[in-house]
Amino acid sequence: MAEMEIPPYFICPITLDIMKDPVTISTGITYDRESIENWIFCLEKTTCPVTKQLLFDTELTPNITLRRLIQSWCVLHASQGVERLPTPKAPISRSQILKLLNDANSPDMQMNCLQRLKSISYQNQTNKRCMETVGTAEFLAFLIVQKTLDLESESKQACEVALSILYNLQLSESGVKSISNQEFIEALSRIMQWGSYESRAYAVMLLDSILEVADPAQTVLSTINPECFSQCIQILKDEISQKATKATLKVLINICQWGRNRIKAVEAGAVNLLIDLLLDYSDKRACEMILVLLDLLCQCAEGRAELLNHSAGLAIVSKKILRVSQVASEKAVKILYSVSRFSATPGVLQDMLQIGVVAKLCLVLQVDCGIKIKERIREMLKLHSRAWRNSSCIPDNLICSYPS
Repeated sequence: MAEMEIPPYFICPITLDIMKDPVTISTGITYDRESIENWIFCLEKTTCPVTKQLLFDTELTPNITLRRLIQSWCVLHASQGVERLPTPKAPISRSQILKLLNDANSPDMQMNCLQRLKSISYQNQTNKRCMETVGTAEFLAFLIVQKTLDLESESKQACEVALSILYNLQLSESGVKSISNQEFIEALSRIMQWGSYESRAYAVMLLDSILEVADPAQTVLSTINPECFSQCIQILKDEISQKATKATLKVLINICQWGRNRIKAVEAGAVNLLIDLLLDYSDKRACEMILVLLDLLCQCAEGRAELLNHSAGLAIVSKKILRVSQVASEKAVKILYSVSRFSATPGVLQDMLQIGVVAKLCLVLQVDCGIKIKERIREMLKLHSRAWRNSSCIPDNLICSYPS
């Protein structure tokens, strides 16, 4: 199709491909439905891609005349291998969704309605936005809460289907806020405990979305059930997927802003697992998040104690300095700073010498790595000058970096 002459008005201005489902937006420009939906709803753009005018109305009007012209053109060129484009399904209406939600209240019709809703949500972004505006998210969240309190197999099945729909809706910020309540968070925690791998991944990614929009003053962040920490740790251990792992790390980072939650995370085994993951992970973003989380956990005595009890704790944190990114280096130095300032027993100071942590700190002072990092390192080295300055563990070419 690319080698033959295609009428320019058949081409989507965004992708430069022939349109399968042409729709016209409020500025009068026609685009392929999938492309303009991605532009408006996924990329959250508020202007017309061609005219740059502000979009006050996101309604997409099917351009039926153009679609028929494109289909006719495809038929005329069938001998050249062009396939006729199928007539796209019309977007779902509000009344159709409301009827499905109402019918889903009936136990006999519930699974069929949920499967229908799932199919509708996968068709296009317009359907998703329509489903959100009529309250589908709130209905599904309520259903999930109820089903997680019932351990019958049929309830679990309905719960997992409802959860998959809710995740696939890709809710707006206001949509996420509409389901942000303690009961739903506890339901997600229960799913993380007994759900399938897929459902556990959906649950933690939805929890991540909720915590991203939560007001820091809300009690939802400070009253997380201790069981939730254990389930987050288990998801990290199971390595369900990269998306699930990163979502779980973000969840833990968000909820560990609260001091009492740091202790809960440490008690669930977070520090030991994070060190083990840091030993294996090469992904830049994952390493950064692990170090951010370790930094939070090392702000409490329990977290520092676990780090020091791990045979590779200090060594792996030190190793990541200058090897991942500026963010990772800052967090790694901050972790070592917390240890040297609040947990610096003679044994710990000796360990930091023996495994090369102090030598690494001196090395960092010789390179361009940021003012904040160097200030913290100088403060550490000065603080423990008596124990470290004249040690034979620091190479001669680095001892000159030791601050006076």
